[in-house]
Amino acid sequence: MLSLGALTLANPLILLALAGLPLLWLLLRVTPPAPRTTPFPAIRLLYRLQSRDETPDRTPWWLLLLRLLIAALVIAALAKPILNAAGTLPGSGPLVIVVDDDWATGRDWAERVETANALVTRAGREQRAVVLLTTAGSLPGEDERIAQRPAGDASDLLRSLRPSPWPARPDLLAERLRAAEVPVPAETFWVSNGIRDPGDGELIAALRRLGGLTMITGRSGGPRIPALAEAAGRTTAVEVTRLAPGPAEPVAIRAIAGDGRLLARATGAFGPGDRTARLEIILPVELRNQTGRIVVEGEAAGGVLLLDDGFRRRPVGLVSETAYRGSQPLLDELHYIEQALAPSSEVTRAPLDVLLDAGMSAVVLPDIGRLSSDDQTRLSAWVREGGVLIRFAGPQLADTDRDRSARDDDSLVPVRLRTGDRTLGGALSWSTPLAITRFPEGGPFARMASYGDVTVRRQVLAEPSIDLTDRTWARLQDGTPIVTGREHGDGWLVLFHTTATPDWSDLALSGLFVDMLRRVVGLGSGMAAPAAGRALAPIETLDGFGHLGSPPAGTRSWSPADDVVSPDLPPGYFGSADVRYALNLAIDPDELAPEAPPPPGVGTRELGAQSERDLQTPLLVVACMLFLADLLITLVLRGYLSGTRAATRAAAPVLLALVAGVPDGPAKAQLIERPGDSRALEATLETRLAYVITGIEQVDQVSQAGLDALSRVLGERTSVVLPSSLGVDPATDELAFFVLLYWPVPPDHPPLAPGAAERINTFMRNGGTVLFDTRDRFESDPDGIGSGMERLRVLGRDLDLPPLAPVPVGHVLTKSFYLLRDFPGRFAGGPVWAQDQRHTAATEVSPVIVGSHDWIGAWARDDTGLFVFPVIPGGELQREYAFRFGVNLVMYALTGNYKADQVHVPAILERLGQ
Repeated sequence: MLSLGALTLANPLILLALAGLPLLWLLLRVTPPAPRTTPFPAIRLLYRLQSRDETPDRTPWWLLLLRLLIAALVIAALAKPILNAAGTLPGSGPLVIVVDDDWATGRDWAERVETANALVTRAGREQRAVVLLTTAGSLPGEDERIAQRPAGDASDLLRSLRPSPWPARPDLLAERLRAAEVPVPAETFWVSNGIRDPGDGELIAALRRLGGLTMITGRSGGPRIPALAEAAGRTTAVEVTRLAPGPAEPVAIRAIAGDGRLLARATGAFGPGDRTARLEIILPVELRNQTGRIVVEGEAAGGVLLLDDGFRRRPVGLVSETAYRGSQPLLDELHYIEQALAPSSEVTRAPLDVLLDAGMSAVVLPDIGRLSSDDQTRLSAWVREGGVLIRFAGPQLADTDRDRSARDDDSLVPVRLRTGDRTLGGALSWSTPLAITRFPEGGPFARMASYGDVTVRRQVLAEPSIDLTDRTWARLQDGTPIVTGREHGDGWLVLFHTTATPDWSDLALSGLFVDMLRRVVGLGSGMAAPAAGRALAPIETLDGFGHLGSPPAGTRSWSPADDVVSPDLPPGYFGSADVRYALNLAIDPDELAPEAPPPPGVGTRELGAQSERDLQTPLLVVACMLFLADLLITLVLRGYLSGTRAATRAAAPVLLALVAGVPDGPAKAQLIERPGDSRALEATLETRLAYVITGIEQVDQVSQAGLDALSRVLGERTSVVLPSSLGVDPATDELAFFVLLYWPVPPDHPPLAPGAAERINTFMRNGGTVLFDTRDRFESDPDGIGSGMERLRVLGRDLDLPPLAPVPVGHVLTKSFYLLRDFPGRFAGGPVWAQDQRHTAATEVSPVIVGSHDWIGAWARDDTGLFVFPVIPGGELQREYAFRFGVNLVMYALTGNYKADQVHVPAILERLGQ
């Protein structure tokens, strides 16, 4: 190696080739021009023959310099120039590189890989083996054995690494190192995540036993993690914690919907010396309920807070002995509560014991008589576990005939109450109705609009006590409490000292009532946690960069008792399509701390310090570009390109090649073909039949074979020419290209994927027809209720199916091509259902046809042209009628109701006969 300041040449002897450039200059400058061919008579050779001296044409000097420059660039590139090359590695043993690849490394992963790859490159120049290790998990395809690799293999493996969304385990790696046989002395580098992990000291000790150790840490800053501080009403408060106190630093968070849409962005800042920052996202309740995750800008997996249905849905139970709402809802105490909470919560009316078993987030207890001791005990235990009990005053709570001991025994109120109630205003009162104007700063109603026009005419008073001020959440103008609350275990007891109807106040008729109830309900824990011991299947999981995607292979189900993420249990969503639970990384802010200073004798450096830059590739790219320019110039000088059009025609591909030849350049030309483009093009250019992919291999193969056979019959008997059929996935594929969709429904048909029902409903609303074939055999069940039909009933719960009726005599489907009376398939018997025209007159083309005859089995042929399945009981004649039904079906879907007017032919003939 040869060092020239910051520039180092790995193969300096290659530069000796520069001495041959003068010889190349001489060879290039005597190059004759290309010969020209001119037709002329041979006698013209002797005409005016003169003897004169001729000199050969010479190459222009500027073109010679260009070619010499190309040669010089190639020679310089072969010398492998390196900018800011580091010195040789100490010692002569292998190079051991430990890379932290946990949740805290995704934010600067590219810089970490570049730093580690520079070390591997240095080891390759010195012909030293490399041992590559990670702390968050084993390398791809690696077992517990620690192996040495050539530098080239280590570099390829390093580029394939990705950060993991779980914590690092240095202690486990230390155990593996103690059991491994790594030649010593070795030079060791640890690309650290910069945070304190359990087992850091053990790993440092294990690495120091191998030889010299250098710690490579990130630059100033560190990861920032979010935590949900408050979610009430339209406000979602998020507390962001950084690694260590420091100077003032801006921070921003985003609210992302479940489908990836950006809903809101909030900005804030860490104060000087502060470790936490509080940011608030304010959204309408409807948009707040669509929030799927909170993301800290600039962070990876550690900066993502997943929000499940417990955040978006607040199940609220209204204690009522019946779900009936009565004929006069304005007199119903629960009516006003239900109207206030229905837009933002799931409201259920039921008896108390039913609500407590259903896992409500909050329970509203109207003004009822005294609860039984069993109900009080159970309700108190439910509140202690995190529930919110909301009570309202009324005549029964203020009953003056009740003795004082009964009132004192009621432990489900936040404060002690006085006997009776207080009336404000009236003919016999000196007082007037008072407004609700004061919200203490420490309560949930802080900084909320007061709505000064809301007045209270009657209330239940609280007994004065030392803690009354702390438990008061809202006051009247005279300072008396109107809403009180206190913690009860992990839950809350809340009392409105007035009624939930307009009898005692205007509160139930105001927007203040809505805001108050939503904030109080927001104190609850949301959807109930999954039951202990229940296994939840993975739906989506996070990767190390904080992106949601399909669960990786090996992801196990999540049991709520196991809330620690690991390589086989990454953070993400678990559950089902109906109910999703979020498993977050859950880093404790109190345990998040910077890495301890290394012990004496351990070197330190920062990421990217004196990073090497290999100049070989840029030099070769520049040389190629100049060579192409030389080629274009040569073609012009030799006359092969004449005229502006020819020059443009030749320059276009050359310029395109120049641009495309620049690796990773800003103007790189790429031809991007989206995966669905070719499929959409096939479906658009030609009319095709399509079938729904069920995921059951045998059923899907028969569906394609049957539709292909029907397409061939259509080509033979009609003017319709159809290519091969296509299989579609309703959840992902565009259905607008097709007019007919065949859907086999076996008994073991899997559930519909998210979004599939919406796409099918849109397809049917836009004029498409779906043929549901349940493939049931009706020999013993003439009513047509088989296992496939039962499965269709389950799948059809989310489908917008019109009223159905058996296909009547004279229906367009019976005469669109052939005249048919019934529609047999592989099986005969059983009705065929279509849209009931008596109830739906919008169109005469039914969007749904349902049958159980296994038509696809009657049509299917194998590769040799033989039919796959027998037809029973009618044999080949029945198969012929099955094909005729298929022809009628396709004609019906393609041409619509063009033959519907034939229904009136008998009446027209009768009139003509008269």
